Amino acid sequence: GRYEVHSWTTATKQSVCLMWQKVKVQLMLSMSFLVAVFWYCRRLYSLLAQLLKRCSNYVQRKLIRNLSVLTEVDLLGYSAREWKGETKQAKHMREAYEELFWSYHIKYLRQVRRDNYCVLRAVLFQIFSQGIPFPSWMKERDILKLPEKLLYSQGCNWIQQYSFGPERYMGPNAFGKLRKCMETLKTNWTEISATKDHEERGNMCNTLFSDESKEHKLYEAIKFIMLYEVVEAYEQIKNREEPIHNLFSLLLARDSSSDPLSFMMNHLNSIGDSICLDQVELFLLGYLLEVKIRVYRLHRFNTEEFQVNYPDEYRREWNEISLLTEDDRYYHIPLFRT
Repeated sequence: GRYEVHSWTTATKQSVCLMWQKVKVQLMLSMSFLVAVFWYCRRLYSLLAQLLKRCSNYVQRKLIRNLSVLTEVDLLGYSAREWKGETKQAKHMREAYEELFWSYHIKYLRQVRRDNYCVLRAVLFQIFSQGIPFPSWMKERDILKLPEKLLYSQGCNWIQQYSFGPERYMGPNAFGKLRKCMETLKTNWTEISATKDHEERGNMCNTLFSDESKEHKLYEAIKFIMLYEVVEAYEQIKNREEPIHNLFSLLLARDSSSDPLSFMMNHLNSIGDSICLDQVELFLLGYLLEVKIRVYRLHRFNTEEFQVNYPDEYRREWNEISLLTEDDRYYHIPLFRT
């Protein structure tokens, strides 16, 4: 009996050992496979991470290269770089920047691309980045219908001579292009102003102001709105209807813009191409967009014209945006810090 028990125990041990040898081989193979899979996945993850980083860096470089409103820089640092030397003008500008820094709490600025859309870009960028909604009059009427109304209802077929900045004269295609410009303005303004998160809104602005084609459509839409309102004011004057804002009287008093057609041909058509907005048109821009545009004119430092509001008459509920200029031609965006 003892022999049978011993034989059974021995056989059992041998069976267990044999099974363990087989299981151990399988476990080793499984572990080797898992280690290989883990190494492969880790390697793949590393390669994907490097690829994503390179793509992200490429997109960021491209975005920064195309961005027409740059990220903020230190105000005094910018002044020191731009106005080196001991000339009278350089000293004057550095003093003006120091005044902005210490007295007006402007600590940073965002540089705006220097072209003939510069002031329109600086104004619209702030309106969008601050989430400022449509002006009240735009909420009451569909701006998409303004080109059609001007052409058909008011018989202004001369808008075919409208030029789109650097694209110059468009001829019969002007009406359709104006419609696309108005659609671009309305769509982007609606979407961005409805975005409540400040960071998300900033990212949307950076994307929009890196797309030159869309940008130009925004500015041309604003130019057309300016033209439309001048036509409206001109008709009111002719028909002796309700009083108009005095800025329209001032604008139409110029020999070069005595009527809407001359205003378009001599002023609006060149904006974005060879000229920027002048002072009177800045008044009109602020009035139409219902924002108080406060401009710090550094070349007028130590005079009453150092700080100017456009328009000078505004409603209390209007939002305020600020511009900084060294020459009344190119503008940057000042940033306040308390």
